[in-house]
Amino acid sequence: MKIAVVILNWNGKKLLEQFLPSVVHHSVGADIYVADNASTDDSIVFVEKNFPSVKIIQNKVNGGFSKGYNDALRHIKDDVFCLLNSDVEVTENWLSPIENAFKSNANVAIIQPKILDFKRKDHFEYAGAGGGFIDKFGYPYCRGRIFNTVERDSGQYNDTIPIFWASGACLFIRRSVYKELKGLDEFFFAHMEEIDLCWRSRNKGYDILYVGSSTVYHVGGATLSNLSPKKTYLNFRNSLYTLVKNAKGNVFMLVLIRLLLDGIAGMKFFLGFKFAHIVAIIKAHIRFYGHLPLLLKQRKAAPRKIKYYQCTSIVWDYFVNRKRFYKSL
Repeated sequence: MKIAVVILNWNGKKLLEQFLPSVVHHSVGADIYVADNASTDDSIVFVEKNFPSVKIIQNKVNGGFSKGYNDALRHIKDDVFCLLNSDVEVTENWLSPIENAFKSNANVAIIQPKILDFKRKDHFEYAGAGGGFIDKFGYPYCRGRIFNTVERDSGQYNDTIPIFWASGACLFIRRSVYKELKGLDEFFFAHMEEIDLCWRSRNKGYDILYVGSSTVYHVGGATLSNLSPKKTYLNFRNSLYTLVKNAKGNVFMLVLIRLLLDGIAGMKFFLGFKFAHIVAIIKAHIRFYGHLPLLLKQRKAAPRKIKYYQCTSIVWDYFVNRKRFYKSL
């Protein structure tokens, strides 16, 4: 089994300087690629000069996370792709447990390792943590992180279990499945496209695993801060995209409930004087309704749907029932 570790880069020389050495040092046997999204800095010159073993793919345009990976991965023939953020530090022997898990079960299509916080290495990281799940209304959460409550790592998630989605910060996927699914949905541009990919994979009958014996450390927010209204816009819009495309059941009722819940989120931003985020939510819904006919067409093209949620509403459990940790759900 051959693994290609593919780092998508856009004007990220400083991140490559800091994190590429760990990837090169701890990924013996894997092919390492930097897929450059039409950077205007000297990222590629830096890699060519300092890491001659790293292969470079230069995309013609910056199409964001989704198109960037789609454009790059069509040139790679390895058995497994690892989509790795440029702000991730990997650890010794991080690839072996992943490879063993793929070899042990041919139906496993996607795997995520344990993702800890680079800045607080004894805590889980917001994006992915100990494996991702989703509620009935399309809101994602993780073992180790629900909304802004992040758990300390005490070995509680050192297991290997089925999950619903894997984080795009570090996501392994079989090349054959990536090709079958036609890659990431480029309408997403960035954020939550990996959840859509995983959901489509699950609707196809494939398994997704979390492998806690493999660990990486993620900075998070290095490309787009959690405080950015643009990130709010992408997350709210893309969450609705994902729900309509993939959810089992009466999708119109789900969207109506989401409209109410997103309105409550807007009120929370209002009380915090974060008015730009309210505008971002409104823009997200306007763009979503404009794309609804296309989303419904995509939904019809993939008629098989599975039950996708464990809890009905993570919003209700967290804010009303005060359930802050995964084990209490």
